[in-house]
Amino acid sequence: MEEHKHENNLSTLVQDARALLTATVDVAGDKVVEARNRLKAALDGGKELIGRVGEKTLDQAKAADEGIRANPYQAVFIALGVGALIGYLAARGCSRNDD
Repeated sequence: MEEHKHENNLSTLVQDARALLTATVDVAGDKVVEARNRLKAALDGGKELIGRVGEKTLDQAKAADEGIRANPYQAVFIALGVGALIGYLAARGCSRNDD
C-alpha cells in the first residue's frame, strides 16, 4: 500500500513539473529559462535513475530466483529458520511486555 502511495506521489510530481514546463513556455527571462532547464534536467535524471534502479532490481530478482531453483531445499530451510527466529524473537518480546 505504501509503495503505491509513493508511486502515485511521484507520478503527480512529474505531471505537475511537466505542466509547469508547459505553462512557462511563453515566459521570458533568464531566471525562468534557467529554472526550466534545471527542472527538465532533473526530470530526465529522475527517469534515468528509475530505469537503472528497475533494471538492477530485476537482475537481483532473477539471480534470487535462479538461486532458489538451483537449491530449493536450502531455500526452504533458510526460510524456515528465519521464520522460526523471527517468531522466537516476537514471542520473547511479547512475553517481556506482559511482565
